[in-house]
Amino acid sequence: MRKNNFNSAGAIVLGMHDALVSLTGLIAGLAVAMADRYAIILTAIIASITASLSMAASNYLAVRANGNARAIVAALYTGGAYMVTCAALILPFFVFTNRAIEMTVMFAIAVAEIFLFNWWLGRSRHRPYMRNFFEMLAVCAGVSIIAFLIGWCAHICLGIDA
Repeated sequence: MRKNNFNSAGAIVLGMHDALVSLTGLIAGLAVAMADRYAIILTAIIASITASLSMAASNYLAVRANGNARAIVAALYTGGAYMVTCAALILPFFVFTNRAIEMTVMFAIAVAEIFLFNWWLGRSRHRPYMRNFFEMLAVCAGVSIIAFLIGWCAHICLGIDA
């Protein structure tokens, strides 16, 4: 008997968390290496769209490979969660012009998204959610710090100052 259940929460986590990790990391790295906020915005938008399509396609293929007929739904959840998350993370760069404020608001949005998703998931499944919140937050923060350091190294060592 083929299992044909579809876990929408898993598809949402895949898209949302990958967007949080990759885009906050990308923006943190670019924020150090690039002075022009429009270059950061453009790079973030291009990365968001291409990564969203890639994540949706990858999840479609992964779910389909497991014999699940709802692979297209999984792909839409994953790609949609990715794009919504990215749009929220890029928004501060449209609103503010101070790099410190842009980055602070972006990270606050990331923390709020992580908290709200884990709260919703915990409440809907009647399970504690704080452990999952802190785990997801730690992974996201760790990757963002690494990307920040890569951008800083590129800026210092390679003389990149766009």
